[in-house]
Amino acid sequence: MGRPASDTRQKLIDTALELMWTNSYGTVSVDDICKAADVKKGSFYHFFPSKVDLSIAAMEQSHHELEETYDKIFSPAVPPIERFMRMADCVIALQAEVAEKYGHVCGCPCASLGSEMAGQEDGIRAKFEDLAHRKERYYENALRDMVGDGLLAPTTDVKVLAQEIYTYLVGQMMIARIQNDLAPLKRDLKRGLARLLGVVEPA
Repeated sequence: MGRPASDTRQKLIDTALELMWTNSYGTVSVDDICKAADVKKGSFYHFFPSKVDLSIAAMEQSHHELEETYDKIFSPAVPPIERFMRMADCVIALQAEVAEKYGHVCGCPCASLGSEMAGQEDGIRAKFEDLAHRKERYYENALRDMVGDGLLAPTTDVKVLAQEIYTYLVGQMMIARIQNDLAPLKRDLKRGLARLLGVVEPA
């Protein structure tokens, strides 16, 4: 008996996401994905017109898997500065977990895919921007609370600062991937966030 359609689609997404952690977009073919997922090529094209469409679905899945965690980290019940520190802890823990699983630092799969393909595939660029803005909204809300608590100046442009925080976070993960070393991320991530927020650097 064949695999249910919903299971087949999800298997393809899960496989693509795993390959995004460990390989470049260009080195992975549709055949590679189908082989790793144990799915026939015809089934692939039944669900996804192209590898780009599958990659976009995998990017969305990657974000979705973090949403519940981010909802807890950025809960209004948590002091706003603490939200950013908890996010840093979450990023470091996830990177360590993935590095342990795959044997090397993987960074952010969506950022890696975006940096590789955004100039060639508008759909991937648009999805990366969409996911970036969705994360930035968490930061914006925390920054507004900091303004409300008197921790940031009333004139602070929270949208711009949220973008700077996101850029810094992605950059730190990309450098960790390039150097295949989590030590600088563990050492610098919280300190850098504290500097961006204009607060005392954590020990």
